[in-house]
Amino acid sequence: MAEQEKKNVDTVPETESPETDHPETETKEAVEEELVPKSQLDKVQAESDDFKRKWYNVTAEYENYRKRTATAKSVAFLDGKADILLKILPVADNLELALLSTKDEKTKEGIQMVLKNFLKILEGEGISVIDPVGKQFDPEEAEAIMAAPASEGEEQGIVKTVCRKGYKRDGKVLRFAQVIVTQ
Repeated sequence: MAEQEKKNVDTVPETESPETDHPETETKEAVEEELVPKSQLDKVQAESDDFKRKWYNVTAEYENYRKRTATAKSVAFLDGKADILLKILPVADNLELALLSTKDEKTKEGIQMVLKNFLKILEGEGISVIDPVGKQFDPEEAEAIMAAPASEGEEQGIVKTVCRKGYKRDGKVLRFAQVIVTQ
């Protein structure tokens, strides 16, 4: 019996109220009132696209600026470091001269230890000695301060002696080697 009552409830027609005689017509009118004119929608869409394009441009500019300043800061730091290293390179020259002029063995050992540590520090900073002896003269790494006559069997333009060592870091010459070249 309960099932029959359920059927009756389902089949009872609903009474329509006078307010909702035509629900389709009312929703169409409400939608039309809420719609924005197409020209105004196009204008807003164009503004939105313009703002998006400007945002992309500003983002790209900022990213480029950030990379540029990071690179400039790094280069400035390395250049400052190179300036300091250039100022202390004469210390190595003086230690080598002291090593050549000292007769006492204990003093020589002490100077050698200091020079070895000094060169190790330079090496740790990525600085290497330019040693062109016996090689063809290269103006990119050395400065010819004197020309010497070539001995028998020697070629012309070969570095014979290094008067002052040169140094470079990462392929960039910090100080050119001063050399004597055969002529």
